[in-house]
Amino acid sequence: MTMPLMRPKRKNPVQRTRQMNVPPWARGRVALSLTAAAAEGRFELQLCRDCGRVQYPPREACGHCTSPRLQWRAQSGAGELLALTTLHHSNDLFFRERLPWRLGLVQLDAGPTVVTHLHGDVTAAPARVSVGARLDRAGRAVLIAFPPEETPHMADDPMLREMSCDPRMRKLLVTDGMTAVGQAAVRALVKAGADLVWVGHAEPWKRHGSGLDDIASLPQVTLVPLDLSNERSVTELAGEIGGKVDIVINNAEVHRGFGIGARRGTDAARAEMEINYFGALRLAQAFGPALKGRAADGVLNATAWVNVLSIYALANFPPHGTFSASKAAAHSLAQCLRAEMQPAGIRVVNVFPGPIDDDWNQNLPPPKLAPEALAKAIVQALRDGVEDVYPGDVAQEWLERWRDDPRVLQRELAAGG
Repeated sequence: MTMPLMRPKRKNPVQRTRQMNVPPWARGRVALSLTAAAAEGRFELQLCRDCGRVQYPPREACGHCTSPRLQWRAQSGAGELLALTTLHHSNDLFFRERLPWRLGLVQLDAGPTVVTHLHGDVTAAPARVSVGARLDRAGRAVLIAFPPEETPHMADDPMLREMSCDPRMRKLLVTDGMTAVGQAAVRALVKAGADLVWVGHAEPWKRHGSGLDDIASLPQVTLVPLDLSNERSVTELAGEIGGKVDIVINNAEVHRGFGIGARRGTDAARAEMEINYFGALRLAQAFGPALKGRAADGVLNATAWVNVLSIYALANFPPHGTFSASKAAAHSLAQCLRAEMQPAGIRVVNVFPGPIDDDWNQNLPPPKLAPEALAKAIVQALRDGVEDVYPGDVAQEWLERWRDDPRVLQRELAAGG
């Protein structure tokens, strides 16, 4: 039975900070589809369109009939544990520092037999298990066998915590506490067990609103001045708390309506880019190195970076054209950040919500995503260790159309659809 996570003793400042050694990450190109599905929280395997066999490991052709007509399909993960073993020695640096490590052989109900990492609450073979795909610290999909039913303290399993970014007992920075989204995120993180939440606000000289005052009264919350348009503000805060932050959640944004021709000049577009793109860049340059340096620093190591983007980053929404362009730029920057953070084992989570029910979207008709629902999706993404999240019905429908054909979606949006 998994024991509840205990707060570790205060670190000896004389001890060397352990550096991240990511697990073996080399994969063939065909196997990256397994990783792409796991990045969104899905477990998919190849299905042969000709003979109907489900196969693993991924191949270019069906291992039964040699047909190249393969497609990726979601799997339930139900199966039978045939055998298990505990690894006490490894030549790989990542596993050597985390031994012992449990492994199992599972016969999936779908057909294939797979080798999996084994959750600590899985009983001795034979036993029913549920297999899922998770991203490891190298950002590649691995298979994990879980007990079929939820168990107490399940998320505290040491192996599972290596695959997730659970905010419990961790210290977080939320960049903008002046917005409904930021305030909802702070409440959700505190409820999830966060040890300390620093909450940025860009204009500390202003009188606080009731929402900010409410979250400031929480014992886990500390307000800090943070203006992403001011490099000095970002740098000073990074110098003060950068070495303590485990998770950064960048929710700061400027959102103006209209496209190109409906507003003269570039002031509004500059303001959007200044926060949505350049602000994110300043934040990454200031806080990124410290996060990477603490990626393996004990059970409460630095673990994740969350970018609150927009579904408009995938395809421009003309009524909010310049905002869409700024979020597309931020999305591209987030992809660069993910590539740079990957060798250190820091998970970069991109959140693509549809229209949010906040001050920026007052003139948009429903459906709109409640800030509380967005905050809940962020916390769940951290617990599951995924990389891409599309919360809300609008985002899910937009994503489906974009995946079907982005050019068709672009024309539909241009026509007002």
